[in-house]
Amino acid sequence: MSQRKLSLQEQLLKSGLTTDAKARQIRSEKRKQQRQNNAGGEDEAKRLAQKTREEQAARDRELSLLKKEQAEQKEISAQIKQLIDQNRKDQADDDGIAYKFSDNNKIKTVYVSEAMREQISKGRLAIVKWERQYEIVPADVALKIKARDANCVLVLNDQAEEKIDDAYAAYQIPDDLIW
Repeated sequence: MSQRKLSLQEQLLKSGLTTDAKARQIRSEKRKQQRQNNAGGEDEAKRLAQKTREEQAARDRELSLLKKEQAEQKEISAQIKQLIDQNRKDQADDDGIAYKFSDNNKIKTVYVSEAMREQISKGRLAIVKWERQYEIVPADVALKIKARDANCVLVLNDQAEEKIDDAYAAYQIPDDLIW
């Protein structure tokens, strides 16, 4: 008769050092532990999948934010273009007066009439740059453009008050004064 090797558990049962109930309990605990170990691998896979989903969501949020910023910038550009197109003043061709101003440390010239030159210097008109062209617009429009993009407004002088600073304005001039 061939003898097979008895497991440690069987040997302990035969010798009476353990009971059948205790052996079943140990087997049950061993199976539970194996299931937990297998489940731990599944948990690891679930955790990695969740981490991947979170990273993808973060990338999607960043991309969405970038697209939103680009759309806002495009909308602002369209608003500036519309303001300039609707409010620009006609410039005099080369026969007008040359009005010189600075754009990125370079001297540029537009030709305007005498009246427009005065209005620019008094701050009633402004010079704006749009797509490499210089346009003349009213000062209130230039302020709206400046609120959207300050780099577009090149010349916007402070509106000078046309008050004569006369120290003797409060004194009456006699009518009978003979010179």
